[in-house]
Amino acid sequence: MEVINKEGTEDTPKIILNRNDGIFEISGRSLPEDSADFYQPILDWLEKYSGSPNPETVFVFKLEYFNTASSKLILDILSKLETITNTRIQWYFHEDDEDMEEAGTEFSELVEVPFEFKTY
Repeated sequence: MEVINKEGTEDTPKIILNRNDGIFEISGRSLPEDSADFYQPILDWLEKYSGSPNPETVFVFKLEYFNTASSKLILDILSKLETITNTRIQWYFHEDDEDMEEAGTEFSELVEVPFEFKTY
């Protein structure tokens, strides 16, 4: 499978989806103009990956901020991850960022994927 490695910008997160190295990460700020268009390649990649996943998948979210439109697509990603066996989420947040911690908690209640909460 091809590797997705997008550098983050002021409005878009850094994205690494690398099956060979076992790196699955979305980090930074997510405020793309068209969230659906921005996240579609990630959803497509996960759809392909779900057909033959690694024995274990640890998907890291290390977001500083995301807008409402991005939250819908993050939920879509989490829903796709529900279909992949032996997947868990690592949800990182700054220790003083209660909003991001709460967002992770809310997402964890909406999907059947184990979450680990970590501060940085």
